[in-house]
Amino acid sequence: MATGMPAGKAASGQENRPPAGVGRSDPTAPRGGFAQGDRCVVSHLNVEIKARCADHERVRAVLRARGARFVGTDHQIDTYFRAAAGRFKLREGRIENALIHYDREDTPGPKRTHVTLFATEPGSALGDLLRRALEVATVVDKEREIYFLDNVKVHLDTVAGLGTFVEFEAIDLDGTRRVEELRAQVTELMDACGVRDDDLLALSYSDMLLRE
Repeated sequence: MATGMPAGKAASGQENRPPAGVGRSDPTAPRGGFAQGDRCVVSHLNVEIKARCADHERVRAVLRARGARFVGTDHQIDTYFRAAAGRFKLREGRIENALIHYDREDTPGPKRTHVTLFATEPGSALGDLLRRALEVATVVDKEREIYFLDNVKVHLDTVAGLGTFVEFEAIDLDGTRRVEELRAQVTELMDACGVRDDDLLALSYSDMLLRE
């Protein structure tokens, strides 16, 4: 499991705690995290990639050189439920907790994703309720290092049963960024981190587990 010293670690050593602003900020705002107490619903557009990554340290080095903000390392359990359209999951973690629906193209390159998040409380009974009411498709168990470079969110993931990965998500929260700009941000970061086209994945972790 890749858990070397991440870029931008706080001097207090509280890298596994939610960053300042959680509970008051927007769930995906680059200076916050997932809002835990506001119960807000946020919809936004991403352009993103997921890729296999055998060398997390190379990505960390790029992030460190660019002054990326390290949010923390989160142990996340994502429970995916059967949905009539798109993908629907409950995320339960130490840092991020949310009910998430998203529509995304199943293509390997940078792709548009429409995301809607409803922030939840850690340890909420919502999970038990959803599991009683809905059919569970699969469960994804992962360790995730979370970073921000301005509006670009970076994940270094170690996923149980699947391996190690990197994700880049260029986020447009307020409709001021063009898709072409978001795509260029992702493509440039891929080049800087040595992510090759044949590393790119079309499927979600849930789809990959379902095909195992």
